Amino acid sequence: MADQQPTNEGNGSGAPDGEPQVSVLAQYIKDLSVENPSAPQVFQWQVQPSVDVQFNINVEKLADDIHEIVLKMEVSARSENGVHFVVDLSYGGLFGLRNIPEDALPPFLLIEAPRLIFPFARQIVSEAVANTGFPPLLLDPIDFAGAYLAQVQAAQEQAGETNGNGSGDTPPAETPSES
Repeated sequence: MADQQPTNEGNGSGAPDGEPQVSVLAQYIKDLSVENPSAPQVFQWQVQPSVDVQFNINVEKLADDIHEIVLKMEVSARSENGVHFVVDLSYGGLFGLRNIPEDALPPFLLIEAPRLIFPFARQIVSEAVANTGFPPLLLDPIDFAGAYLAQVQAAQEQAGETNGNGSGDTPPAETPSES
């Protein structure tokens, strides 16, 4: 009985060499710009501004097993009176990836990695808006999977138009979108 080995190892005991491994190595603000260009007049305006949210994902391979994902978010509130506020945030995450199949890498980098860092970026935007004197802005979750699928479909359509074969090339490592 003493020479029996457990069939599964405990949490944190290290995965076997062939198993996929993902680690969030770091998260950080890469760039942050906050503007309240119409202060102090904006606080007397009695209109509800429209809020516009744009996002973009940039992926850069830093080493064999390390990728940087930067979620760039531009949030602005405007009305017929003018600009209420503008927040421009680039929030980065370093991800260590081992034994990830090549076909699973783009979906992870453009869907799961941004999904993991989005709540932190959303909190920074909320606090930045509150620091301009407005109520905190809690952004709705972003459908990264939908944006990725739309990009893949657009790339396939474009490939079909340019060379006529409709091959599904891997999309570029950048996903612009709106929410």
